[in-house]
Amino acid sequence: MSQGVNEPLATGKTRRVVKNLRWWVLVLFLMGVTVNYITRNSLGILAPELKESLGITTEQYSWIVGAFQLAYTVFQPICGWLIDVIGLKVGFLICASIWALTCIFHAGAGSWLQLALLRFVMGGAEAAATPANAKTLGEWFPKKERPVAAGWAGVGFSIGAMLAPPIIYFAHASFGWQGAFMFTGVLALLWVLLWWLFYHNPEKHPNLSKDELVYIQQDNEPPAVKLPFFTALKTVGKNRRFYGIAIPAFMAEPAWAVMSFWVPLYLAKEHGMDLKQIAMFAWLPFLAADLGSVASGYLTRLYTRLFGCSRVNSVVASSVTGAFLMVSLAIVALTRDPYITIILISIGGFGHQIISCMLSALVVESFDKGQMATVNGMRGSCAWIASFLFSLLIGVTADKIGFNPLFIAMGFFDLIGAFFLVVFIAERRARRA
Repeated sequence: MSQGVNEPLATGKTRRVVKNLRWWVLVLFLMGVTVNYITRNSLGILAPELKESLGITTEQYSWIVGAFQLAYTVFQPICGWLIDVIGLKVGFLICASIWALTCIFHAGAGSWLQLALLRFVMGGAEAAATPANAKTLGEWFPKKERPVAAGWAGVGFSIGAMLAPPIIYFAHASFGWQGAFMFTGVLALLWVLLWWLFYHNPEKHPNLSKDELVYIQQDNEPPAVKLPFFTALKTVGKNRRFYGIAIPAFMAEPAWAVMSFWVPLYLAKEHGMDLKQIAMFAWLPFLAADLGSVASGYLTRLYTRLFGCSRVNSVVASSVTGAFLMVSLAIVALTRDPYITIILISIGGFGHQIISCMLSALVVESFDKGQMATVNGMRGSCAWIASFLFSLLIGVTADKIGFNPLFIAMGFFDLIGAFFLVVFIAERRARRA
């Protein structure tokens, strides 16, 4: 990427264009989902104090988490359809504005029920992030670049979770838990302003060169067809490949939910860590997840180069690799050392993001532009159904049986998902794209 240059127009005037603008657009989107995860994970980081200050039990906390997950589950296909119909810029801006303001309103919560209602609203708005991810990749990248772009886009989903512990800790130290929610909400509003000012679709972007537009549209994909909501759901539901993406997503998400919402409580309960110690270590699994996101796209190129895999099979192989790495979570049950525990959970974070990014890549590989956001929203709903149910299960059982059986289950869920991925998606004949 380089600085902008002047490009002549047919009118005789010139305009400022930015070389490799598609990657700068991806950075802008990455910033948005980073803020998304900072606001989202603020609850998990502050959970030990919230439980004490507001008198919240573990089961009530599970309902707070569950309210967010339920809304996220229900609204992902709705947000995806909205983005497909009214466009990425306006659709994502509306949702981001709602989640930013809702995060600020968390500061006024006085009970677990109020927190649950606020988390429900936030979950419904933040549900736009997953479908917007697919829409950004589909609009701004040719097919051959989408696996790598999906890997980089996935960084935003985990870097926000990585940055959340230190940011929330310092905001909490300065302003208290109410101020921490307000601080992260203001961060989100600042990004909303950036998105409004600088995002445009490729055909209308004032700084996109003609050559890069041709490069982005080289696959000659058919124009997007906008379908009514239930028609879109029905069309996707008839596609066999959707289930090869949705089932692995269902099996993968409980582990990510635990990392996002439960690991701070786990570290406090099982290893006696205070908020400062949690802030020092809870970000490491998300750093590993960032590395997994970046590695995932390049791993597809490695499988293509070494084994001659087709583009689809290379994505499947990368996802299966991530599934095997998730077994590290089962080993957590065998150790009492907090540092080894963090390392094992970090390996799981690395593996999870490989799977997640490759599932997004399969969505944009398998469906046309008019369906991408809707399909990725439906995929996300399947994932968050599992996340919601697993969080409720933790809330009911963690105080009775501990976390170890749950970690063992999470260690093997993704291998089950990998089986369905291979059966429904993998191409039986190796062919180069």
